[in-house]
Amino acid sequence: MKTPRITVVTAGLSEPSSTALLGEQLADATVQALGKMGVQPEVETINVRSIATDITNHFLTGFPAGKLPEALDSVYASDALIVVSPTFKASYTGLFKSFWDLVEDGSLQGKAVLLAATGGTSRHSLMIDTAMRPLFTYLKAQVAPSGVFAATDDFGSDANLQSRIDKATAEFAQIIGWVGIFPTPDRPHS
Repeated sequence: MKTPRITVVTAGLSEPSSTALLGEQLADATVQALGKMGVQPEVETINVRSIATDITNHFLTGFPAGKLPEALDSVYASDALIVVSPTFKASYTGLFKSFWDLVEDGSLQGKAVLLAATGGTSRHSLMIDTAMRPLFTYLKAQVAPSGVFAATDDFGSDANLQSRIDKATAEFAQIIGWVGIFPTPDRPHS
């Protein structure tokens, strides 16, 4: 199996961001889960907030500029994605959606994706299945069965968050391993 490239895409709107923190925790746990399989991935992080102006300019001009082309190339070159959005009005943020609107159709086909979201309360936890999963299914990604939702109270005080992260990343690592062992025609085995 080749060294998998994992790109973490976070769309937190503040700094520091609980969304970015959850992305880091998921990346660390994925590296550990893959390590148990004898695989050491390369991990890169894209903070969508940092390229918000480039995303807007692309919609206005029709041309990617600034750091946007590099971010999109990272998504295309990766073997797997960890995507994390804050919850706004029972869905992902407009900035998160705007970024994925710029991804070429078919470019995520068969790519392993782990979904995650943050929100003020656990009442929004279904957002992963009602908003994010349909988006990435449309993009033909291989979405991991378990997503991770973290409410504000989950950070620092809830050991349950780590167990949910471990479960989801173990499943995600299995998908990454499966894709690496059984390549698709557009992704030959290396």
